[in-house]
Amino acid sequence: MNIKTLEFVGSFPSETACPDSTFPEYAFIGRSNVGKSSLINLITDRKEIAKVSSTPGKTQLINFFEVNESWHLVDLPGYGYAKVSKKNRAKFSKMIDHYLLSRKQLQCAFVLIDARIPLQEIDREFISKLGASGVPFVLVFTKIDGVKLGKLTDNLRDIKEKLLEEWTELPQTFITSSTKRKGREEILELISKLNKAYMQ
Repeated sequence: MNIKTLEFVGSFPSETACPDSTFPEYAFIGRSNVGKSSLINLITDRKEIAKVSSTPGKTQLINFFEVNESWHLVDLPGYGYAKVSKKNRAKFSKMIDHYLLSRKQLQCAFVLIDARIPLQEIDREFISKLGASGVPFVLVFTKIDGVKLGKLTDNLRDIKEKLLEEWTELPQTFITSSTKRKGREEILELISKLNKAYMQ
């Protein structure tokens, strides 16, 4: 898939405030500082479409981007940022849950997991919640360039084994690197496939 056009639609405080559109939607979400903004910039092949910051917790609204005048890329707030107040964490969690559980246009959630470290409990809980709720999702391992190949292989194996303690089968997975531009074509291929199915 070639990204021919990309337009920022807007930022919205809730699912009910999001655009009333029939376009299929693809949401990107992960623990704060997992590399979500860098991945979105890679996928769209644009610089600073999603703001990259060394300070996690910057995304606090539901951000919509219209791609190729045919589908929406949705940048959701990260979860698990400890420096946000309990009140705001609860607000973000409610916002995220309501979008994921209520948005009929949502075709797939791309859940980002840091490949450099062991599976975090908050990631496991979030993935379990998606599965229990029937939300379609895939796993995207990020920052693979930040760890040596042997350690990366061990980490990915351990993460998958940990998830398989609850799952009989894992969803589709992607391995990505924003610096090495790895994983972009595979993700866009899945989106293209889902778009075609959505239009039928």
